[in-house]
Amino acid sequence: MKHFRRKISIYNENVVGYAFIMPWLIGFLCFTLVPFAMSFVLSFTNFNILSQDTRFIGLDNYIKLFTQDKLFLKSLQVTFKFAFVSIPLRLIFALFVALILNRKSKAVPIYRVVYYLPSIIGGSVAVSVMWRNLFTKAGVINSLLQAAGINCQINWLSNTKTALFTLILLYVWQFGSSMLIFLSGLKQIPVSYYEAAEVDGAGKLKQFFSITLPLLSPIILFNLIMQIINGFMVFTQAQIITNGGPVNETLVYILYLYQNSFKYYEMGYGSAMAWILLMIVGFFTAIVFKSSNQWVFYENNSGLTKQKKKKGEKTA
Repeated sequence: MKHFRRKISIYNENVVGYAFIMPWLIGFLCFTLVPFAMSFVLSFTNFNILSQDTRFIGLDNYIKLFTQDKLFLKSLQVTFKFAFVSIPLRLIFALFVALILNRKSKAVPIYRVVYYLPSIIGGSVAVSVMWRNLFTKAGVINSLLQAAGINCQINWLSNTKTALFTLILLYVWQFGSSMLIFLSGLKQIPVSYYEAAEVDGAGKLKQFFSITLPLLSPIILFNLIMQIINGFMVFTQAQIITNGGPVNETLVYILYLYQNSFKYYEMGYGSAMAWILLMIVGFFTAIVFKSSNQWVFYENNSGLTKQKKKKGEKTA
């Protein structure tokens, strides 16, 4: 009897648990899993939103992307340039500010809020419009440069050499979330490590490279993975500020995918582009994870120590 009651109690707990997560499960199935599967199927068709003539065309969409579509290769080039420049700058700046804020002061909580605000509002349309106005020919940036004695009359957004730079600058400015994660990691490093290093005569620079960076490496790994995903998926800023111009110099990948899917209504073609992006992001993420054994430090990393010992024994 007691065993039966225990089963009933466990069953009731499971029902309550599933009831609480049911909204998330429904949302995941309807808005993530089903569209995910549908996009894979559509990538092998010529599906057009305005047409009812949908046919299976095999790999034609993928072949067309790599052999006929010059804008596809251009968007990849722009996205790689954006990601490889903005991601390191964003992480470096976030770590730098986190190091500054990692001190005891009554004003530090206020500074944390101020620095985190751009991450909350930075991806909004309003901020993108404001950013676009800042970099016009008669904008605030040129006015400040002229006030500093620098004669600058260029339109940053219509210049092929500076347009992408403005998007990179906006992306780097939204460093708040990475900064807070770095800051929480810095708080976990024992102060005794730094005290022992000072006794041994190590300076601040030596402490940073010998203590801070190794112990912060798991946080760096997490932030790097998140920024790789976000960097390759930049969209709002490029659409609102430059709309891919001038001369497609800011035509990032997601913007071109959006144009094919919702401007030209080629949903099958856009789905193929989405899956290529998934493979690209997965490829770079896999490289980072694969290389993490060489530079990520874990306090209880006995497995890695054993591997190193085995390698040393084989070498011997």
